[in-house]
Amino acid sequence: MNHASDPLRHVRDQFPILQTKTYLISHSLGAMPRKAHDYWHRFAQLWQEDGIEAWEKEWWALPVSVGNKIARIIGAPEGSVTMHQNVTLAEAVVLSCFHFRGPRRKIVFSALNFPSVMYLYHAQRELGAEVVEVPAASDGVRVSLRKLLNAIDERTLLVPISHVLFKSSYVQDVAAIVEKAERVGAWVVADIYQSVGVMPVDVAKWGVHFAVGGSVKWLCGGPGAGFLYVRPDLQETLQPKLTGWMAHEQPFAFEPGPIRYASDVFRWLNGTPHVPSLYAAQAGYDFVLDIGIEVIRKTNVQLSQFLIEKAKEHGWMVRCPENPDERGGAVIIDVPDGERVVRELYRRQFQVDYRPGAGIRIGAHVYNTRDECEALVETIRDILNR
Repeated sequence: MNHASDPLRHVRDQFPILQTKTYLISHSLGAMPRKAHDYWHRFAQLWQEDGIEAWEKEWWALPVSVGNKIARIIGAPEGSVTMHQNVTLAEAVVLSCFHFRGPRRKIVFSALNFPSVMYLYHAQRELGAEVVEVPAASDGVRVSLRKLLNAIDERTLLVPISHVLFKSSYVQDVAAIVEKAERVGAWVVADIYQSVGVMPVDVAKWGVHFAVGGSVKWLCGGPGAGFLYVRPDLQETLQPKLTGWMAHEQPFAFEPGPIRYASDVFRWLNGTPHVPSLYAAQAGYDFVLDIGIEVIRKTNVQLSQFLIEKAKEHGWMVRCPENPDERGGAVIIDVPDGERVVRELYRRQFQVDYRPGAGIRIGAHVYNTRDECEALVETIRDILNR
């Protein structure tokens, strides 16, 4: 590659792993930015030099101040996002606001949702919920929007959806789902984990009631930094039962008895936050905000289209939408013995992953190149030939 004519060379220099591996797995774990070391040092320095005063200086406000960086990425107003350990816990906080008694106790979601949150919602059956799974289409790639909308009726309480389906990278129409839910009085929880950081997300424009996501993937923020968006007009009307001292109006009064909820977004917090992860994650957020979603998405689409075209040339099955408007950041290619192929790719310093019932998932970020994608395809071909 001619680095002199490479406009994104400075981007790749920010990610040390790219010097030793062909890293095409940002749909699963984004590469660690070099700047994360600086944020970890800041955490350690505060703890070392200020001790307990670190809480007052920075740590206490982190779940909201870091949430404000996420808000800028997802089109949310300041003071509407809180940080949590992961998406499952963030959705559990939302769930704890509701009960499943009376006629409105139906939960509607697609059979292609991420399994972790499906486990959570299925568990609500023991509390009286009626769970309705809308099946996948025959291609296994998408879920019929018409069938999903038809399943949402006046008995529906919650509609947890994925903006981008993890197995197939199919993009669902969040705005249409929110419109139907609003019409019948249901609430939508949008999982934006597979889209945030690689494609435009606008929770305010969608009008979604809640949104959840995390930092492990395209945001390059590492584990332990999930987030929860609550629409501002709903923040003070709901009372999460999964709560804790950070959600109290006066947390340091240590009052016994029932909680008095904070009047702002702090009411959506619970126990002590995972402070080190909140420091590390900011390096990825800074990177995304600096580069811009438009540039990231444009690069991702170009590289993804190249991968799809090459796969079709070799006669491999493409198990994701070919239309970029219907596809998230990942490309899914199914080849014979895909799991074994991926193991051999790792041995050759190529990092992608495999999912049963789908195939090899490839996630090209803005720090990847066409040369890397071409090398991956040729290496898969070589492995299959051998």
